[in-house]
Amino acid sequence: MVIKILGTGCGKCEKLEKNLRKVLKESALDASIENIEALKEIVRYGVMTTLALVVDEKVVSVGKVLSAKELKQILNLS
Repeated sequence: MVIKILGTGCGKCEKLEKNLRKVLKESALDASIENIEALKEIVRYGVMTTLALVVDEKVVSVGKVLSAKELKQILNLS
């Protein structure tokens, strides 16, 4: 599984990554995390508002710092 965080590297991006790493560690899910900060690449996903989360090339969230609970639901871990 490849998970991408689309954003400018701001505090919200860091918080989302922290929550995501926590969920992945607790679940022992094999996934890689990529941070995409280049505007050109972000727009390729059809995202006009950051922060966004992409799981296996599908945009699953836009404009929100997801909690650990929300991430578990998105990743089908709960």
